[in-house]
Amino acid sequence: MVSHNGVLRVELVVARRKVDVGGRKLWALTYNGHYMPPTLRIRPGDKLDLSMKNTLNEFTNLHVHGLHVSPSGNSDNIFLHIHPGRTFHYAYRFPKNLAPGTYWYHSHAHAMSAPQVAGGMSGVLIVDGLRQYLPAGLRHITERVIALKDFQVDGDAVRTKGLHIGKPTNRTVNGQLNPTLRIRPGETQLWRLANISANIYYNLRLKGQRFHVIAHDANPVDRIWTADSLLLAAGTRFDVLVQGGPAGHTQLQTLAYNTGPAGNKFPQATLATLVSKGPSAHPAPLSALPFAPTEDLSHATIAARRTLVFSENKAGTKFFINGKQFDPNRVDVRSRLNTVEEWTVRNDSNEEHSFHVHVDDFQLMRINGRPHHGHGLQDTVSVPPKGKIVLRIHFTTYTGKTVLHCHILNHEDEGMMAVLEIVE
Repeated sequence: MVSHNGVLRVELVVARRKVDVGGRKLWALTYNGHYMPPTLRIRPGDKLDLSMKNTLNEFTNLHVHGLHVSPSGNSDNIFLHIHPGRTFHYAYRFPKNLAPGTYWYHSHAHAMSAPQVAGGMSGVLIVDGLRQYLPAGLRHITERVIALKDFQVDGDAVRTKGLHIGKPTNRTVNGQLNPTLRIRPGETQLWRLANISANIYYNLRLKGQRFHVIAHDANPVDRIWTADSLLLAAGTRFDVLVQGGPAGHTQLQTLAYNTGPAGNKFPQATLATLVSKGPSAHPAPLSALPFAPTEDLSHATIAARRTLVFSENKAGTKFFINGKQFDPNRVDVRSRLNTVEEWTVRNDSNEEHSFHVHVDDFQLMRINGRPHHGHGLQDTVSVPPKGKIVLRIHFTTYTGKTVLHCHILNHEDEGMMAVLEIVE
């Protein structure tokens, strides 16, 4: 669904429906009757008028993940409750300097965000404009959305209760099990990789080829960088260029990944099959090309320094930030508009946590004491077990109450979320 004349009008109906998913007919939680709901496309400066009708027997709401937008009123307000049988009208007004790239939307209903997202309530949102930074010869290349969603099965339904992160799951690309993707030898394509699952990590590899990263969490990079594999912690996105290899087949895989002694071991799996076929193209030179202007907070004046400690109980059933569980009526961090703060996020547990903050993106400065050069901003980062990260965040444009949390939604629902208030 694409904006027209600066406006995108959307109706989203939330319903429990039986859908075709992964070759099976299963009950799922859907937007507009689909396990893989519409991809929403806007441009910087657009308006998104979104009407959400809730036909479930529990409350829900909506979060537009990663977008620089007001957290108040009928905008990206995750404190709202849309009760059963009610319709709510969201009105988002995006700034003209909104970063282009891949975002997503999903339920943020506290204590039910994991079951609702795992049940199917997540979709992709794209802000157009990345192509302006590409060389002229690559501005009309084929584009693919690679939305990564997983589902566990409970009888004839997608599991929403008793979610165990490490249990066997079905990893899909756009709701399909091992779909076929097509490319010509040497052809360059733009792939929008988005982890829109509730809890799990993806460690992506395109066997025999490299990813050329042009945006991280919808923030264009200062220079194209390449990787053999990309870790997509819960909530993470990468926009990448992929070039077709020799004629034949290769696999888009997620490699085995272990989130720590108290965490989960995710097995290797094939996600999609890439078929290289047809007339060859001359591969465009990509590596280390300058790409887009970025904000660098390395030399910013620091208005405040804070430490945020992630921890959990021994049973792994309760989760804390600075020793407290989430309370929507308590402000945990109060920050001033138009200032830069430096946060140390310390992980006192034996498993990785996927740190995410709403409204404003951050620059990752250090991981376990080592300087980090990420080529731009991001909104999600995995914090190592018994480790720490240092980030800098610039509060611009918007005031109001919002949150920071672990994006492993089981952890968020069990308390690992804090209220951030941005004030004048």
